[in-house]
Amino acid sequence: MYEKIHFANAVHDKFDSRTDYPDHDIKQVDFCCYAPGARAVHLIGDFNHQYPILMEPRPGDYWFIQVWLFQGRYHYRFLVDGQPMLDPRATGFARDEHDEPVSVADVS
Repeated sequence: MYEKIHFANAVHDKFDSRTDYPDHDIKQVDFCCYAPGARAVHLIGDFNHQYPILMEPRPGDYWFIQVWLFQGRYHYRFLVDGQPMLDPRATGFARDEHDEPVSVADVS
């Protein structure tokens, strides 16, 4: 069993969802951000109370992270060197409780 970090509706790490959460429909969601020249990219969202999760750099100026989420609709953003950035690959876009633009992820 791997150590898991729990955020409200999210579980960040790799594990077997069929045995760890048998009564819940949980999915692995991949987040990818293209950020040329970035020194650090974080993922923040309503699924983790806006707590920044550091993403991993990948070849070609991409940053990547996998997060386990229960079914639902989530608002999120990337922080590229501390500056908010929307995800052009998002399901859609909305406004948060502060009327700031956010990306939308629908997990089904």
